[in-house]
Amino acid sequence: MASASDVIFDALREAIAKGDIAEGQTLRQDHIARMFNVSRIPVREALTRLEEQGLVSTQRYRGAVVTTLSADEIREIFEFRAVLEPEVLRYSVERISAEGLETAKRFADAFSTETDSSHWGELNRRFHYSLYEPSGRPYYLQTISAALDRVDRYLRAQLVLTSGMARARREHQGILDACIRRDAEAAARLTREHILGASVSLIDFLERTRAERALAERSPAANGAGRPRD
Repeated sequence: MASASDVIFDALREAIAKGDIAEGQTLRQDHIARMFNVSRIPVREALTRLEEQGLVSTQRYRGAVVTTLSADEIREIFEFRAVLEPEVLRYSVERISAEGLETAKRFADAFSTETDSSHWGELNRRFHYSLYEPSGRPYYLQTISAALDRVDRYLRAQLVLTSGMARARREHQGILDACIRRDAEAAARLTREHILGASVSLIDFLERTRAERALAERSPAANGAGRPRD
């Protein structure tokens, strides 16, 4: 059975990935402990694990806070993924079974037809992992998972609020077709292009939305300018 710390860790990580807990939000240990009806000890353990994954940081006077990634940090993570994931796929293409390809196809189809945007991020991840798992490289997979954890919340927003879904559907199909043909080089190249293309779209989306938010926060209306005194 999962420990209390595991349950809290998984729940918080999922909430952060989905954006239910926003960047910059403080995670209060006493509040979380009451929610899960536990002491603060498993909560601290879960927050420590989240900090190790880069999802939260401990700040003076505030405690555990959900991290905010800069455009440069996101770009670096995607550049890292674009190096590692194509190599993992090269290993997989020569090993993946017909059943493994069928599993990947089911996830690709589910991603393409799912209308509930809250499931898009998880289906996207499952599609890629179904192709990577036969590689026989567990450390690589663990590292990729950690990188995806850092950017999942941003990717989900980008898929929902831009034309990212249509592009992702097409690119998933191209990657899958290359794997079915056992064309490792094409599969790796398409995966690299898929990751870097998503990076460009995501960073552009984030920079625009963050600039709009900053402008709104500086506006007279946001600051209460012009309102009559009490």
